[in-house]
Amino acid sequence: MTAGVQTIIYPVKDPERAKALFGALLGVEPYADEPYYIGFRAGGQDIGLDPNGHAQGLAGPVPFWHVTDLRERLAALVAAGAEIVQDARDVGNGRLVASVKDADGNMVGLLQDPVSEK
Repeated sequence: MTAGVQTIIYPVKDPERAKALFGALLGVEPYADEPYYIGFRAGGQDIGLDPNGHAQGLAGPVPFWHVTDLRERLAALVAAGAEIVQDARDVGNGRLVASVKDADGNMVGLLQDPVSEK
């Protein structure tokens, strides 16, 4: 099951310049500003800047679909002909991400947040 595209990650080579550009575009300060990730929230959308994205195979912006079972969705995409660019991995606090490309080279990201216990 998917909750739709809620996150777009941009690979960046100059994090400070990218942070200034997206700050000007979105009109907000980042909620996360770490050497490995800069995150903005605006209009119900998460925009992430990844200084390591190019090294991980990201050639441009990647929409990340929020899913409830990342490994299941990843397997379904591969079975449908997608090629894994970044296999499932935990990026901290139980958040899983993965990315694939379709036959036309379009990138699709998957993101699964840990289930919070209430």
